[in-house]
Amino acid sequence: MIFREATIEDIKQIQIVRNLVKENTLSNPELITDADCVEFLTQRGKGWVCEIDGEIEGFAIADLEGNNIWALFINPNFEGKGIGRKLHDTMMNWYFTNTKKAVWLSTEPNTRAEKF
Repeated sequence: MIFREATIEDIKQIQIVRNLVKENTLSNPELITDADCVEFLTQRGKGWVCEIDGEIEGFAIADLEGNNIWALFINPNFEGKGIGRKLHDTMMNWYFTNTKKAVWLSTEPNTRAEKF
């Protein structure tokens, strides 16, 4: 497993993982565009990926501007291997190194968010 910072070149595989998940699926996959990913990776925050055998199997993106976790998804075939924990810890360490503001988590836009 290789954990590293996400790049724009990773977006195609990030989108594949995002749409493989069995929980918190998008009602319309076109709601999250490649342009959205670019914005969150390069302007609003930062992301990380887990690569196994050259394929991205999990990713996480923190939104420093909106003080929220924008994404944390694992390919269902790779759940239970510690990928989510490592991505989460890396993302949260970066987040709290850059701000002391509370971070929010919501599964859908315009729904009740959880504050951490």
